[in-house]
Amino acid sequence: MIGVYRADAGRLVAAEGGLDDLASAVWIDMHDPKAGEEKQVEAALELDIPTREDMQEIEVSSRLYDERGALFLTAQVLASVEGQEPEIAPVTFVLAKDRLVTVRYHAPGSFKVFADRAMRSPMGCVSGQGTLLALMETMVERLADVLEGEARKLDALTKAIFEAHRPSGKAATLAVILQRIGRAEDLNGKITESLSTIQRLLGYLSMPSGHAAEAAVKGIDRGRLKVLLRDVRALGETAGVQSRKILFQLDATLGVINIRQADIIKIFSVVAFVFLPPTLIASVYGMNFVHMPELQWDWGYPMALGLMLLSAVIPWAIFRAKKWL
Repeated sequence: MIGVYRADAGRLVAAEGGLDDLASAVWIDMHDPKAGEEKQVEAALELDIPTREDMQEIEVSSRLYDERGALFLTAQVLASVEGQEPEIAPVTFVLAKDRLVTVRYHAPGSFKVFADRAMRSPMGCVSGQGTLLALMETMVERLADVLEGEARKLDALTKAIFEAHRPSGKAATLAVILQRIGRAEDLNGKITESLSTIQRLLGYLSMPSGHAAEAAVKGIDRGRLKVLLRDVRALGETAGVQSRKILFQLDATLGVINIRQADIIKIFSVVAFVFLPPTLIASVYGMNFVHMPELQWDWGYPMALGLMLLSAVIPWAIFRAKKWL
Protein backbone atom coordinates (compact mmCIF):
# COMPACT_ATOMS: atom_id res chain seq x y z
CA MET A 1 0.00 0.00 0.00
CA ILE A 2 1.32 3.45 -0.92
CA GLY A 3 0.13 6.75 0.51
CA VAL A 4 0.83 9.91 -1.47
CA TYR A 5 0.62 13.32 0.20
CA ARG A 6 1.17 16.80 -1.13
CA ALA A 7 1.90 19.99 0.83
CA ASP A 8 -0.65 22.71 1.48
CA ALA A 9 0.50 25.63 3.67
CA GLY A 10 2.58 23.38 5.91
CA ARG A 11 -0.09 20.68 6.13
CA LEU A 12 -0.32 17.36 4.34
CA VAL A 13 -3.14 16.60 1.94
CA ALA A 14 -3.79 13.13 0.56
CA ALA A 15 -3.32 13.17 -3.21
CA GLU A 16 -6.56 12.18 -4.89
CA GLY A 17 -4.78 10.67 -7.87
CA GLY A 18 -2.61 8.39 -5.75
CA LEU A 19 0.41 7.17 -7.72
CA ASP A 20 -0.58 9.42 -10.63
CA ASP A 21 0.27 12.48 -8.50
CA LEU A 22 3.85 11.52 -7.61
CA ALA A 23 5.20 14.65 -9.31
CA SER A 24 3.46 16.95 -6.82
CA ALA A 25 3.98 14.72 -3.76
CA VAL A 26 5.99 15.86 -0.76
CA TRP A 27 5.69 12.52 1.09
CA ILE A 28 5.35 9.05 -0.40
CA ASP A 29 4.72 6.40 2.26
CA MET A 30 5.40 2.88 0.93
CA HIS A 31 3.95 0.32 3.34
CA ASP A 32 4.73 -3.23 2.19
CA PRO A 33 4.70 -2.10 -1.46
CA LYS A 34 3.95 -4.42 -4.34
CA ALA A 35 6.50 -4.91 -7.12
CA GLY A 36 4.49 -2.82 -9.62
CA GLU A 37 4.03 0.04 -7.19
CA GLU A 38 7.72 0.02 -6.31
CA LYS A 39 8.75 0.19 -9.98
CA GLN A 40 6.37 3.08 -10.60
CA VAL A 41 7.92 5.11 -7.76
CA GLU A 42 11.43 4.25 -8.90
CA ALA A 43 10.65 5.37 -12.44
CA ALA A 44 9.10 8.65 -11.27
CA LEU A 45 11.98 9.53 -8.94
CA GLU A 46 14.77 7.90 -10.95
CA LEU A 47 16.20 5.98 -8.02
CA ASP A 48 16.43 2.42 -6.69
CA ILE A 49 14.21 1.68 -3.69
CA PRO A 50 16.10 -0.58 -1.25
CA THR A 51 14.70 -4.08 -0.87
CA ARG A 52 13.63 -5.62 2.40
CA GLU A 53 16.91 -7.54 2.54
CA ASP A 54 18.92 -4.36 1.94
CA MET A 55 17.13 -2.66 4.84
CA GLN A 56 18.16 -5.47 7.19
CA GLU A 57 21.88 -4.71 6.74
CA ILE A 58 23.46 -3.52 9.98
CA GLU A 59 26.55 -1.79 8.59
CA VAL A 60 26.45 1.98 8.91
CA SER A 61 27.52 2.32 5.27
CA SER A 62 24.45 0.31 4.27
CA ARG A 63 22.08 2.37 6.38
CA LEU A 64 23.31 5.92 5.79
CA TYR A 65 24.42 6.74 2.25
CA ASP A 66 23.72 8.93 -0.78
CA GLU A 67 23.12 7.66 -4.28
CA ARG A 68 22.27 9.52 -7.49
CA GLY A 69 21.57 12.71 -5.59
CA ALA A 70 19.22 11.02 -3.10
CA LEU A 71 19.90 10.46 0.60
CA PHE A 72 19.04 7.03 2.06
CA LEU A 73 18.61 6.80 5.84
CA THR A 74 17.54 3.62 7.64
CA ALA A 75 16.53 3.36 11.30
CA GLN A 76 14.98 0.70 13.51
CA VAL A 77 11.45 1.80 14.40
CA LEU A 78 9.32 0.34 17.18
CA ALA A 79 5.75 -0.76 16.54
CA SER A 80 3.91 -1.41 19.79
CA VAL A 81 0.38 -2.69 19.22
CA GLU A 82 -1.86 -2.92 22.27
CA GLY A 83 -2.17 -6.51 23.44
CA GLN A 84 0.68 -7.78 21.24
CA GLU A 85 4.42 -8.17 21.61
CA PRO A 86 6.31 -5.04 20.51
CA GLU A 87 7.93 -5.35 17.09
CA ILE A 88 11.00 -3.54 15.81
CA ALA A 89 11.94 -3.42 12.13
CA PRO A 90 13.88 -1.13 9.79
CA VAL A 91 12.33 1.85 8.03
CA THR A 92 14.17 3.60 5.20
CA PHE A 93 13.78 7.35 4.71
CA VAL A 94 14.74 8.64 1.28
CA LEU A 95 15.22 12.34 0.58
CA ALA A 96 15.02 12.76 -3.19
CA LYS A 97 14.04 15.76 -5.33
CA ASP A 98 12.73 17.77 -2.37
CA ARG A 99 10.38 15.00 -1.28
CA LEU A 100 10.40 12.27 1.36
CA VAL A 101 9.91 8.58 0.60
CA THR A 102 9.47 6.12 3.46
CA VAL A 103 9.78 2.37 2.92
CA ARG A 104 8.53 0.04 5.65
CA TYR A 105 7.22 -3.49 6.10
CA HIS A 106 5.52 -3.10 9.46
CA ALA A 107 3.04 -0.62 10.94
CA PRO A 108 4.48 1.74 13.60
CA GLY A 109 1.69 3.72 15.23
CA SER A 110 3.72 6.92 14.91
CA PHE A 111 3.22 6.96 11.13
CA LYS A 112 -0.57 6.97 11.38
CA VAL A 113 -0.49 9.53 14.18
CA PHE A 114 1.79 11.77 12.13
CA ALA A 115 -0.34 11.52 8.99
CA ASP A 116 -3.55 12.35 10.89
CA ARG A 117 -1.93 15.22 12.78
CA ALA A 118 -0.19 16.71 9.74
CA MET A 119 -3.44 16.68 7.78
CA ARG A 120 -5.25 18.56 10.56
CA SER A 121 -2.69 21.25 11.43
CA PRO A 122 0.48 22.74 9.91
CA MET A 123 3.67 20.93 10.97
CA GLY A 124 6.12 22.53 8.58
CA CYS A 125 5.63 19.90 5.89
CA VAL A 126 6.51 22.20 3.01
CA SER A 127 9.36 20.03 1.74
CA GLY A 128 10.82 16.56 2.12
CA GLN A 129 13.26 17.80 4.77
CA GLY A 130 10.52 19.47 6.81
CA THR A 131 8.30 16.41 6.52
CA LEU A 132 11.16 14.18 7.68
CA LEU A 133 11.78 16.35 10.75
CA ALA A 134 8.07 16.42 11.61
CA LEU A 135 7.83 12.65 11.22
CA MET A 136 10.94 12.16 13.37
CA GLU A 137 9.48 14.41 16.07
CA THR A 138 6.33 12.28 16.13
CA MET A 139 8.37 9.06 16.35
CA VAL A 140 10.48 10.41 19.20
CA GLU A 141 7.36 11.65 20.97
CA ARG A 142 5.85 8.18 20.65
CA LEU A 143 8.99 6.57 22.11
CA ALA A 144 8.86 9.06 24.99
CA ASP A 145 5.23 8.06 25.70
CA VAL A 146 6.19 4.37 25.70
CA LEU A 147 9.09 5.06 28.09
CA GLU A 148 6.82 7.03 30.43
CA GLY A 149 4.29 4.21 30.45
CA GLU A 150 7.02 1.66 31.16
CA ALA A 151 8.35 3.82 34.02
CA ARG A 152 4.96 3.66 35.75
CA LYS A 153 4.79 -0.10 35.21
CA LEU A 154 8.29 -0.54 36.65
CA ASP A 155 7.31 1.42 39.78
CA ALA A 156 4.31 -0.86 40.28
CA LEU A 157 6.53 -3.88 39.61
CA THR A 158 9.02 -2.84 42.30
CA LYS A 159 6.17 -2.61 44.81
CA ALA A 160 4.89 -6.05 43.79
CA ILE A 161 8.35 -7.60 44.23
CA PHE A 162 8.70 -6.51 47.85
CA GLU A 163 5.07 -7.26 48.68
CA ALA A 164 5.70 -10.82 47.51
CA HIS A 165 8.33 -11.14 50.28
CA ARG A 166 5.73 -10.57 52.99
CA PRO A 167 4.53 -13.65 54.91
CA SER A 168 1.11 -13.31 53.27
CA GLY A 169 2.63 -12.96 49.79
CA LYS A 170 1.99 -15.72 47.27
CA ALA A 171 4.97 -17.63 45.92
CA ALA A 172 3.23 -17.96 42.54
CA THR A 173 3.42 -14.16 42.20
CA LEU A 174 7.20 -14.34 41.83
CA ALA A 175 6.97 -16.42 38.66
CA VAL A 176 4.60 -13.85 37.13
CA ILE A 177 6.93 -11.05 38.21
CA LEU A 178 9.86 -12.73 36.47
CA GLN A 179 7.83 -12.90 33.25
CA ARG A 180 6.96 -9.20 33.55
CA ILE A 181 10.62 -8.33 34.12
CA GLY A 182 11.57 -10.29 31.00
CA ARG A 183 8.98 -8.43 28.90
CA ALA A 184 10.10 -5.08 30.32
CA GLU A 185 13.74 -5.81 29.45
CA ASP A 186 12.78 -6.89 25.94
CA LEU A 187 10.80 -3.70 25.30
CA ASN A 188 13.45 -1.47 26.86
CA GLY A 189 16.12 -3.10 24.71
CA LYS A 190 14.09 -2.46 21.57
CA ILE A 191 13.50 1.15 22.57
CA THR A 192 17.23 1.61 23.18
CA GLU A 193 18.05 0.11 19.78
CA SER A 194 15.51 2.34 18.05
CA LEU A 195 16.81 5.46 19.79
CA SER A 196 20.43 4.66 18.93
CA THR A 197 19.64 4.25 15.21
CA ILE A 198 17.52 7.41 15.17
CA GLN A 199 20.32 9.32 16.89
CA ARG A 200 22.80 8.05 14.30
CA LEU A 201 20.41 9.13 11.53
CA LEU A 202 19.94 12.63 12.98
CA GLY A 203 23.67 12.96 13.52
CA TYR A 204 24.22 12.17 9.86
CA LEU A 205 21.65 14.80 8.88
CA SER A 206 23.39 17.41 11.02
CA MET A 207 26.83 16.59 9.57
CA PRO A 208 26.34 15.05 6.10
CA SER A 209 29.38 13.66 4.32
CA GLY A 210 29.75 14.40 0.63
CA HIS A 211 28.33 17.01 -1.72
CA ALA A 212 25.29 14.92 -2.65
CA ALA A 213 24.32 14.47 1.00
CA GLU A 214 24.82 18.18 1.71
CA ALA A 215 22.64 19.08 -1.24
CA ALA A 216 19.92 16.66 -0.08
CA VAL A 217 19.67 18.30 3.36
CA LYS A 218 20.13 21.86 2.13
CA GLY A 219 17.58 24.14 3.74
CA ILE A 220 16.81 21.78 6.63
CA ASP A 221 15.84 23.52 9.87
CA ARG A 222 19.02 23.19 11.94
CA GLY A 223 17.32 24.47 15.07
CA ARG A 224 14.61 21.80 15.00
CA LEU A 225 17.23 19.19 14.17
CA LYS A 226 19.37 20.22 17.14
CA VAL A 227 16.42 20.11 19.56
CA LEU A 228 15.34 16.74 18.19
CA LEU A 229 18.85 15.32 18.60
CA ARG A 230 18.97 16.58 22.18
CA ASP A 231 15.61 14.95 22.94
CA VAL A 232 16.81 11.63 21.54
CA ARG A 233 19.93 11.74 23.72
CA ALA A 234 17.80 12.49 26.79
CA LEU A 235 15.49 9.57 26.02
CA GLY A 236 18.52 7.32 25.57
CA GLU A 237 19.69 8.27 29.07
CA THR A 238 16.21 7.57 30.43
CA ALA A 239 16.19 4.15 28.76
CA GLY A 240 19.59 3.46 30.35
CA VAL A 241 18.23 4.35 33.80
CA GLN A 242 15.26 2.06 33.28
CA SER A 243 17.56 -0.73 32.11
CA ARG A 244 19.50 -0.49 35.38
CA LYS A 245 16.23 -0.47 37.30
CA ILE A 246 15.13 -3.64 35.53
CA LEU A 247 18.42 -5.31 36.48
CA PHE A 248 17.85 -4.25 40.10
CA GLN A 249 14.34 -5.73 39.98
CA LEU A 250 15.69 -8.97 38.56
CA ASP A 251 18.29 -9.20 41.34
CA ALA A 252 15.67 -8.33 43.96
CA THR A 253 13.25 -10.97 42.65
CA LEU A 254 15.93 -13.66 42.63
CA GLY A 255 16.89 -12.55 46.17
CA VAL A 256 13.29 -12.89 47.34
CA ILE A 257 13.09 -16.36 45.77
CA ASN A 258 16.30 -17.37 47.56
CA ILE A 259 14.96 -16.04 50.87
CA ARG A 260 11.74 -17.98 50.43
CA GLN A 261 13.65 -21.15 49.64
CA ALA A 262 15.88 -20.58 52.67
CA ASP A 263 12.78 -20.15 54.86
CA ILE A 264 11.41 -23.46 53.61
CA ILE A 265 14.69 -25.25 54.25
CA LYS A 266 14.87 -23.63 57.71
CA ILE A 267 11.40 -24.92 58.60
CA PHE A 268 12.33 -28.46 57.56
CA SER A 269 15.56 -28.22 59.56
CA VAL A 270 13.74 -27.01 62.67
CA VAL A 271 11.07 -29.70 62.39
CA ALA A 272 13.76 -32.35 62.04
CA PHE A 273 15.63 -31.01 65.09
CA VAL A 274 12.45 -30.79 67.19
CA PHE A 275 11.56 -34.42 66.51
CA LEU A 276 15.11 -35.74 66.95
CA PRO A 277 15.11 -35.97 70.80
CA PRO A 278 11.68 -37.70 70.98
CA THR A 279 12.87 -40.15 68.33
CA LEU A 280 15.97 -40.85 70.41
CA ILE A 281 13.90 -41.52 73.54
CA ALA A 282 11.47 -43.75 71.63
CA SER A 283 14.41 -45.66 70.15
CA VAL A 284 15.91 -46.27 73.57
CA TYR A 285 12.72 -47.71 75.01
CA GLY A 286 12.10 -49.71 71.88
CA MET A 287 15.23 -51.85 72.49
CA ASN A 288 14.64 -55.49 73.54
CA PHE A 289 16.91 -55.71 76.61
CA VAL A 290 15.78 -57.76 79.65
CA HIS A 291 17.18 -55.44 82.32
CA MET A 292 15.42 -52.13 81.67
CA PRO A 293 14.00 -50.99 85.07
CA GLU A 294 11.64 -48.41 83.55
CA LEU A 295 9.72 -51.14 81.73
CA GLN A 296 8.56 -52.52 85.07
CA TRP A 297 7.37 -49.18 86.46
CA ASP A 298 3.67 -48.42 86.61
CA TRP A 299 4.38 -44.88 85.43
CA GLY A 300 7.09 -45.84 82.95
CA TYR A 301 4.96 -45.33 79.84
CA PRO A 302 3.59 -41.89 80.90
CA MET A 303 7.15 -40.90 81.88
CA ALA A 304 8.48 -41.83 78.40
CA LEU A 305 5.69 -39.88 76.71
CA GLY A 306 6.37 -36.89 78.95
CA LEU A 307 10.08 -36.98 78.17
CA MET A 308 9.39 -37.10 74.44
CA LEU A 309 6.96 -34.19 74.67
CA LEU A 310 9.32 -32.14 76.85
CA SER A 311 12.30 -32.81 74.57
CA ALA A 312 10.25 -31.54 71.60
CA VAL A 313 8.85 -28.45 73.35
CA ILE A 314 12.21 -27.18 74.67
CA PRO A 315 13.91 -26.83 71.23
CA TRP A 316 10.74 -25.29 69.80
CA ALA A 317 10.66 -22.72 72.63
CA ILE A 318 14.36 -21.90 72.10
CA PHE A 319 13.82 -21.33 68.36
CA ARG A 320 10.81 -19.12 69.06
CA ALA A 321 12.77 -17.09 71.63
CA LYS A 322 15.55 -16.49 69.09
CA LYS A 323 12.93 -15.59 66.44
CA TRP A 324 14.12 -18.31 64.08
CA LEU A 325 10.49 -19.29 63.49
